[in-house]
Amino acid sequence: MRALLIYPRFPKTFWSYEKILELVNRKVLLPPLGLVTVAAILPQEWEFKLVDRNIRAVTEEEWAWADIVILSAMIVQKEDMVDQISLAKQHGKRVAVGGPYPTSVPEEMEAAGVDFLILDEGEITLPMFVEALERGETQGRFSSNGEKPDVTTTPIPRYDLLERSAYDSMSVQFSRGCPFQCEFCDIIVLYGRKPRTKEPQQLLAELQALYDLGWRGGVFMVDDNFIGNKRNVKRLLQDLKVWQSERGYPFRFDTEASLDLADDDELIELMLDCNFAAVFMGIETPDTDSLQLTKKFQNTRSPLLESIDKVTRSGLRVIAGFIIGFDGEKPGAGQRIVDFAEVTGIPTTTFAMLQALPNTALWHRLEKEGRLRLPDANINQTTLMNFVPTRPVEDIAREYIDAFGKLYEPVQYLNRVYRYFLKLGAPRVQPKFQWPEWVVVRALLLVCWRQGVVRKTRWLFWHHLFSILRRNPAVAEQYIAVCAHNEHFMEYREIVRNQIEAQLQAYLEQAERHAPETAIAA
Repeated sequence: MRALLIYPRFPKTFWSYEKILELVNRKVLLPPLGLVTVAAILPQEWEFKLVDRNIRAVTEEEWAWADIVILSAMIVQKEDMVDQISLAKQHGKRVAVGGPYPTSVPEEMEAAGVDFLILDEGEITLPMFVEALERGETQGRFSSNGEKPDVTTTPIPRYDLLERSAYDSMSVQFSRGCPFQCEFCDIIVLYGRKPRTKEPQQLLAELQALYDLGWRGGVFMVDDNFIGNKRNVKRLLQDLKVWQSERGYPFRFDTEASLDLADDDELIELMLDCNFAAVFMGIETPDTDSLQLTKKFQNTRSPLLESIDKVTRSGLRVIAGFIIGFDGEKPGAGQRIVDFAEVTGIPTTTFAMLQALPNTALWHRLEKEGRLRLPDANINQTTLMNFVPTRPVEDIAREYIDAFGKLYEPVQYLNRVYRYFLKLGAPRVQPKFQWPEWVVVRALLLVCWRQGVVRKTRWLFWHHLFSILRRNPAVAEQYIAVCAHNEHFMEYREIVRNQIEAQLQAYLEQAERHAPETAIAA
């Protein structure tokens, strides 16, 4: 069986980072870990080819080669997912789909004309799919019916299928699931509230596979909450610390974790000893009432500012996620998020309008209340809310646009980065790995040219850079890289403004058209 694995294209998002990636001659931030894991679970006598549409298009030769086409995607990749299904059918290919998007809204995939729906987690449903093919079946729908697989049986992903030189970082996964109950989150719907972890040696074998393939540099732990099972994470980190040290720290790790990381000194120390550099945290909002309403209780147990500051001073760079549009939210939420970012100094702050994702507790509540406005959701930063909020949507949208613009206004951004890196703790280890010299020199020259010559903020850039070199030189490399991020954000904030304003205008026009009907009905 010849299986063509296709990863659909993302729209331009907060995480696209094109202008940053070109500095180090890369095209995409992260690879499709799900698809290379699928390839490892499927029969190894099959032949595989993988095309990441974020790198290149599928060739006619690849379409002709395939016996079956397999796609996996998140909701944000919906548009290209549907396009690739259509193309596969035009080429006369059988199509199988899986991943978070098909699992959340399988009816949309059926409407797109797929032959096989491989829902839930592949360790359970992929063998069902293979057995159906062996029986000669030409279509099917395979579900685990709530059963969660034992991830200690998951094989090493087929990293050899990737065009590795196109990626900035590789990906590994230690756990699935999250112990918390945030109303808007679909992770607990898809993967459960009991975090399931791999064995430490199992993950080390995956890292060794990457090492043997010649990978050096960034590795993202894609766990939705890396510290969801702290006992098992500490077991892993104890072994990872030794593994990294023996090989001269070939990998730099980033991950996602809940704010309660700040309460565990041992865990922070272990992460630093393993060469973790950055951690994404879902702060969501500084408004305590909104956190409690959306059941994000873990962010109310310790003071937000103190927790973030502690993690920062330890040496872990915090990346924060924010959301606007919670029920009961008071006016000025956007500015309160800007103020919070300024006080903490967090440079990279993802920001979006709240979306009701399919099958989440929020989705079911809003459906019951008759407040869902659209039948689906899109978690991109350029998407208007898909439900009727408790305050005017136009107020929320305009606060959002204004706040996003302020967060990435060049002067404000550079000042915030500078303040943050003055207090960021120094890296714990000194890796042997370095980017090839020509890559480092090229990237440095481009950043200094764009930030230090072309931009109107050039004098601010040089002042802050020399101050960092004098006052906290150990973080200078990271500092320059994060300064360069605004090459992307300056452009992206205009994309956010234009797209949200266009959607808002369409929303208001539609509401105005329906207003007479509502009045007559009343």
